[in-house]
Amino acid sequence: MKRLVLVGLGVLAIAFAGDLTGSDRPVVALAPEYQIAAAMRSGTFVSGEHPTRGSVQVIEEGGRQYLEFADDFGTNEGPDLFVILHRSDDVIGTTQAPVHSIDEGDYVLVEPLKAASGAQRYPVPAGVNAGDYGSVAIWCRQFNATFGAASLK
Repeated sequence: MKRLVLVGLGVLAIAFAGDLTGSDRPVVALAPEYQIAAAMRSGTFVSGEHPTRGSVQVIEEGGRQYLEFADDFGTNEGPDLFVILHRSDDVIGTTQAPVHSIDEGDYVLVEPLKAASGAQRYPVPAGVNAGDYGSVAIWCRQFNATFGAASLK
């Protein structure tokens, strides 16, 4: 009898799904921490208070959600900048220029912005489902100014 030895994959979840599939063969699935990232939604940043460009995607990996900014992401430097998830799918279009202020309760803070340009990754806070939010935005907390936002589709 042949045995399959899996080395370096860590913990495997083995489920016997005969009742669900009509088969007595075991179904083997990788534990969440070994699953490949899957893009759930994505968007392209548009400018608000400051020029902002590039793309972002929401991915799920290892049972967690992340916001990933692509290499083409860029905005201006500023004080107290945060990455946020906002309930509206059109933050810039539904707020007043020039600063595009947002209302408390319409967003959740993700993390301070790591850099004004380039690829970046932010974990979505525990207990928050990115699917409940319509956009990702770069927001200056000190002046309640939205630098730019990306509608998630």
